[in-house]
Amino acid sequence: MFDLYDNLTARLRSSGDYLWPLALRLIMFWEFWEAGIKKLNGSNWFGDIPWADWQKGFPWPFNMAPTELNWLVSTWGELFFAVLILLGLFTRFAAVSLLVITVVATAAVHWPAEWGSLAELWKGYVINADESGNYKLPLLFVVILLPLIFHGGGKISMDHLLLKLTGRDSYITDRIGDGIAAALLFAVLGLTVFFLEPAWGIGFFVIAVIAGLTPALRR
Repeated sequence: MFDLYDNLTARLRSSGDYLWPLALRLIMFWEFWEAGIKKLNGSNWFGDIPWADWQKGFPWPFNMAPTELNWLVSTWGELFFAVLILLGLFTRFAAVSLLVITVVATAAVHWPAEWGSLAELWKGYVINADESGNYKLPLLFVVILLPLIFHGGGKISMDHLLLKLTGRDSYITDRIGDGIAAALLFAVLGLTVFFLEPAWGIGFFVIAVIAGLTPALRR
């Protein structure tokens, strides 16, 4: 009975390597492509609309850039990286870039301006805007992007094809758990939260440096 179950789950994992990355890439492509097209065909609402001045809410260093530049980078960033995600080309780079776009937008609009406890912060986990924030949707985007950052675009992707063509496909199954792996984990977590709560992000970055430099964690 256990052998049958283990055989079935092993095959599900194998077939899932084709399906789940593609499914995540398709939904992320559509969401960011649609957002980019709306910006391309619309007016700059980052600073041109008084009641929706996103520029004032942008975290550093984006609050130092001209509104027009932020609008341009956001628009073409969403379109360009959405296409890369669709193709599965440089998937990790594209996913990290879209992650930054997402958390910056979250900090500007969706994150609560003030909160005193985790219970109060959790009130912002909603779709509709209110004084507690409305970061549910961007948080879901982040959760979808993180597997693409850590696991890549999957077997139905240009990245996988390039690995096969260059004879480097053996690295697909490699798993290296050491200090550098831990450092990368905490660095990604730091990047995810830095623009929302800088102190948290710096804390994760510090842990990443320590993990990468600790001899006991080296392979």
